[in-house]
Amino acid sequence: MPIEITQTPLANAKPIHVVAKDGLDGVAIDARARAWAKASGFSGQSGKVLAFPDADGELAGALVGIGSEDGAALGLGRLARDLPSGEWAFAPGTFDAHLATLALVIGGYRFERYWKDSPRDIRLQLSPGVDLARVTREAEGIILARDLINTPTNDMGPADLEDAARRLAKAHRAKIGVIEGDALLKQNFPMIHAVGRASDQAPRLIDFTWGPKDAPKVTLVGKGVCFDTGGLDIKPASGMLLMKKDMGGAANVLGLASMIMSANLDLRLRVLIPAVENAIAGNAFRPGDVLTSRKGLTVEIGNTDAEGRLILADALALADEEKPELLIDMATLTGAARVALGPDLPPFFTDDETLAADLSRAGETVADPVWRMPLWKPYAKKLSSRVADMNNVTTDGFAGSVTAALFLQKFVENARSWVHLDIFGWNPVEKAHAPVGGEAQAIRALMHVLEARYGK
Repeated sequence: MPIEITQTPLANAKPIHVVAKDGLDGVAIDARARAWAKASGFSGQSGKVLAFPDADGELAGALVGIGSEDGAALGLGRLARDLPSGEWAFAPGTFDAHLATLALVIGGYRFERYWKDSPRDIRLQLSPGVDLARVTREAEGIILARDLINTPTNDMGPADLEDAARRLAKAHRAKIGVIEGDALLKQNFPMIHAVGRASDQAPRLIDFTWGPKDAPKVTLVGKGVCFDTGGLDIKPASGMLLMKKDMGGAANVLGLASMIMSANLDLRLRVLIPAVENAIAGNAFRPGDVLTSRKGLTVEIGNTDAEGRLILADALALADEEKPELLIDMATLTGAARVALGPDLPPFFTDDETLAADLSRAGETVADPVWRMPLWKPYAKKLSSRVADMNNVTTDGFAGSVTAALFLQKFVENARSWVHLDIFGWNPVEKAHAPVGGEAQAIRALMHVLEARYGK
């Protein structure tokens, strides 16, 4: 991890005083530090960091502002960039010490595969009551998702995504198998094959399992479109600039799987990732084609740029055959979700009222926001086709995120509970706890739900 956290007391650790929006009144600093803060114009502004000296001019500590809004402790991620190098410890306060620690760690994240940054050398003494193992597994899951999304497709194609899944599976002694190329047709995954066959890297279905066979079954499905040209319904150049992130669902699923296995939750985990590149070639699937899915439903292709739901449908059908207790899919699926809720608030869809309440509450608790959207049944008819069981798109362009979820729901019948998350997987602007680039979304909220249900 970019910031070192230790449970060992640091003799030279300087205090970090977290200052609420209402100012310095309740902060345990001396008159000299208060005068320094006043002279520097510091009054607890959210995310602002101010180091202050002692009587000899040496570094004595730091002040950092925190807002009053939900998840404000994530704003303390600025510390990773603004604290002087050295040993530090949070001074006691009323803030969320776990979230503050996590924010500091992930706030120091930099994607350095192709260049090297010069981060500050910061060691943080863990606050009392903060679980180092939990901070570590959450940070590692987030960093894994960010790294995978940030890696461009020349180094993160379907084969590379498979390699990443294999490394994770090996680290936790999970059993992994991959169905690749024409074997997808032989084993009845025709839509995964159709979407990915035009690429020079063969499409594949990555499948790994972990945990006791008799434990409750929890299955994660992640959209792994490693690059999306739009297919023959080609995107404009501007629409392709971020399409390396179209495997963000798969990246987030792997990040969540990492957390689950590191926490040793009492469940039988299965991870399914259909990994493809939606490319253009003479054998690319076409608008107007009719594809037969694994489930047997036929799908007319209204637009080749709505490919993610096709590969997810085959993977969801496989997952559903096993009748899992909980089936979760994550995908960078629709622009409509971004129009509705923006880049930072992923919508989720489920008809399980208990799960919906648990997930909404978890998002608020751990500052990993999600928002429930409706599976509005009357809109399902918008997916009708004159030549097949259904079309992969609607013709009016309305409620695109809802109709995409309704499309996926047709492939889930046997799972006791199912939830679909339409994530963005990207920070378009810098945040206190994250640079511009790939992002983990909703996986801490999901992990909170899973820990409550399957923690030992």
